[in-house]
Amino acid sequence: MTIHRLLQNVPLGPEDIDRLVTTYEQTLRAIGLSDRSDPLTEIVARKIIEIGQTGICDPVQISKQAIEAIGAL
Repeated sequence: MTIHRLLQNVPLGPEDIDRLVTTYEQTLRAIGLSDRSDPLTEIVARKIIEIGQTGICDPVQISKQAIEAIGAL
């Protein structure tokens, strides 16, 4: 899974990582992206990590901001 690979280089605790992985999965479902080999999945993962590092903890808010930022919806 793309986000796991990217999170290996990010200094976050296990709870933060779990939250971002959950957010990633929810976001992919929300935009209807099921093909994990699609390059868009990495863009989504990077954006979720970026937003998650700003201090926002709510997965719904992170997902919403990520979707808006990439213009997926």
